[in-house]
Amino acid sequence: MSLSKDVLRKNIQIANKSIPADVVIKNGRVLDVFNLEWLDLDVALSNGKIVGLGTFEGKETIDAKGRYICPSFIDAHVHIESSMVPPSEFAKVVLPHGVTTVITDPHEIANVLGQKGIEFMIKNSETLPLEVYLMLPSCVPSTPFENAGAILKAEDLKPFLKNERVLGLAEVMDYPSLANAEDPMLDKIELTRSHDGKIDGHLAGLVTNAINVYRTAGVTTDHECNTVEEAKDRLRRGMYLLIREGSVAKDLSSLIGVVTPANARRCLFCTDDKHLDELTEEGSIDHHIRLAIQAGVPPLQAYQMASLNAAECYGLYHKGAIAPGYDADFLIVDDLESVKISEVYKNGERLAQNGKYLASDQDKKSADPEITSTVHFKVLQEKDFEIPISDSKQAHIIEINPNQLKTNKVIEEVHAVEGYFSPSVAQDQLKMIVVERHKQTGNVGAGIVKGFGLKAGAIATTIAHDSHNIVAIGTNDQDLMTAIQALKEIQGGLVVVKDCQVIASLPLPIAGLMSDQDFRTVNVGLEEIKKALNSLGFKGGFNPFLTLSFLTLPVIPSLKLTDTGLFDVEDFKHIRVSVDRT
Repeated sequence: MSLSKDVLRKNIQIANKSIPADVVIKNGRVLDVFNLEWLDLDVALSNGKIVGLGTFEGKETIDAKGRYICPSFIDAHVHIESSMVPPSEFAKVVLPHGVTTVITDPHEIANVLGQKGIEFMIKNSETLPLEVYLMLPSCVPSTPFENAGAILKAEDLKPFLKNERVLGLAEVMDYPSLANAEDPMLDKIELTRSHDGKIDGHLAGLVTNAINVYRTAGVTTDHECNTVEEAKDRLRRGMYLLIREGSVAKDLSSLIGVVTPANARRCLFCTDDKHLDELTEEGSIDHHIRLAIQAGVPPLQAYQMASLNAAECYGLYHKGAIAPGYDADFLIVDDLESVKISEVYKNGERLAQNGKYLASDQDKKSADPEITSTVHFKVLQEKDFEIPISDSKQAHIIEINPNQLKTNKVIEEVHAVEGYFSPSVAQDQLKMIVVERHKQTGNVGAGIVKGFGLKAGAIATTIAHDSHNIVAIGTNDQDLMTAIQALKEIQGGLVVVKDCQVIASLPLPIAGLMSDQDFRTVNVGLEEIKKALNSLGFKGGFNPFLTLSFLTLPVIPSLKLTDTGLFDVEDFKHIRVSVDRT
């Protein structure tokens, strides 16, 4: 927030106690995130800024009544599209949970719509009470082994760097391009560095030396750690560690042990991908703090990680603390360890109270048809779903790990009929289909997956990271076909099918990723989806749609399926589903 000379003069006069403050908060315990201690002082506010700590008089007084005054939270890396609502609705969900600032990577919608997708996210978030900063998608598509809806080169990203809310380049996930110093990737990095931008990493499943490559390229963060040792390796080489707790990737419990008083200032929190229902029920960064405290992190340090650390990591030096010169983004907290928030303030304005969003709604505008009509594919036939199986009856299978992004590459004997794979509920071997939905290439990828435990029917979605083609799993081809066709009719979303009937669906017409309805309506739709999943026999302790959506991402080990076929991430090449006799 830039200040005019007159506003600056007024703020200085208040700080100097020459004139009263606009607002003074009294009788609160102020969290000092620099020294990790409590201050029993007044907080003076003016023009959306904190202008003094001490003893102040103001035109208006807020009585904190002995409660805690803490800086509000920052989500350091989030794909808003994964909430299934646009920024204007996302704000209503996370603000009551104390999150007033997010750093988002719009690469989901960019993979569908390119520049138009980024423009939509910028425009939809520009007047919100939630402060939305953006990192520009670095890998659209994420690899050359799949078909996305767009290709973004450095020249396509350049115009966005003029926007003051654009902070840099988002997660660099195409490691081979980076390691081989290929021009298209170096062009994006050079462009970003010429604008003093930040660069995020994506080091999933990579060897330690890859950190050297990323750091040499100017990459400063990673959110893809799974173990304490991986986290230490990144911290040793000067990276910031983003500890993720989302809907499918829940890494906090396995990583929080790395945090010590010596390195805590290099650690921060992010959700990455989190569904709307979990954001509503569980929370956002407030949930990270609760888990961290339960795991033994001192409470003040956990709050510091959620505020000051994130702000400094991304160069937001006017955020993350209750101190003069900082934005008046703060919380009044009743209970520190349970993160019971009674009031949320952004730029000195109260926006939420006792979990209720108080800000006025933004005027809704109809999305451009180009944004809401993105599901297009050629006529499908059941033969498109066939998977040839050799006489060995052995096949490569994608085995999921619940609540993790990594999959296992396994070889098992499968059931075949007339030389083609037939799903087996008894062996938990389901058919998986990926249909290209952007350019009508006719591409259909087919594979085998286990771990979902469906006993009947099929599920399908247009949320399929990162190219967001159609992805479906099912116990039979007829239900698979019905589910995929249903997605075309509603122009994207989630579909559950049983006995060739759609028993639940959630339309997501904005790029096939987000709803054009309010978040409460979407939550109701998600509840209907959950009920329908039960009728298919799903009993897993994980989100099957979110898990499914990451089985197409060919940059996270071990096996994934794209519209061009089964992909071995560790060898970085396509492989056949069928395994011949040796």
